[in-house]
Amino acid sequence: MVSVQRVLITIIANAVALAVAAVLFDGIRVGSASTGTGEQVSTVLLVGIVLGIVNAIVSPVVKLLALPLIILTLGLFLLLVNAAMLWLTTQLAEAFELQFVVDGFWTYVGGALVIAIVGMAVNAILDD
Repeated sequence: MVSVQRVLITIIANAVALAVAAVLFDGIRVGSASTGTGEQVSTVLLVGIVLGIVNAIVSPVVKLLALPLIILTLGLFLLLVNAAMLWLTTQLAEAFELQFVVDGFWTYVGGALVIAIVGMAVNAILDD
């Protein structure tokens, strides 16, 4: 059974990773120009929840189906799987009327890489 503490750590790690990706890439935007900081933080947290749900439910199935390509490319295909999960997160955020936008394929790929690295680092720090 998953503890509440673990879920909160995952949400925070996803939110921090999304915020770092939004700072590093011009093509990743949270909120609009007129959005206040509090609203941007709440949007990042909500998108972090959506990303956590996508990573918990959809990602394992996609990784299992893509296993031959992942093995063939020595794991490099995982970057495209993560980019697809970021795309799905963006689509779900749009459906929930959250202002989270990612522009372009390479922004998805770069954002997925940053989110994976930062999420791993934040999880390592918060798990102590």
